[in-house]
Amino acid sequence: MSNNFIRLVSTFFYIGYLPAAPGTAASVAGAVLYVLLSQSLLMYLTVTSAIIALGFYVSGKMEDLTKQKDPSCIVIDEVAGILITFFMLPMTFPVVITGFFLFRAFDMFKIYPVNKFEELGGGVGIMMDDLFAGLYANLTMQAAIRIAGIV
Repeated sequence: MSNNFIRLVSTFFYIGYLPAAPGTAASVAGAVLYVLLSQSLLMYLTVTSAIIALGFYVSGKMEDLTKQKDPSCIVIDEVAGILITFFMLPMTFPVVITGFFLFRAFDMFKIYPVNKFEELGGGVGIMMDDLFAGLYANLTMQAAIRIAGIV
């Protein structure tokens, strides 16, 4: 794959080059993607799987290109993580807002054992902490929705 393709995908269409809060902007883009795909589980799973697979591949390559460990311009991991957050949740405004903030909190605070994934390095280290932050946010949302009797 070309370096331009690696940059395009790892920065999620160059969102990662925004001067302020590129991870948050990528999470917003992922939430918008969720809203657009929420009517088709098959499309949601296909796109999410593709983003995760591409993320594992291009993240390590982008590290090599930038010669930096987990550079902030790599944001495909945030997109993948937020898509995991919303998996099998009802598409409502409160769910989108709450899921977004939960994901960002779990991503920032890196609750054990998520903090250990970063030590793996390369694409695996970049992707795994966000995928697990998404999993934590999803499980929290699933429990909250069921406890509240929404579903």
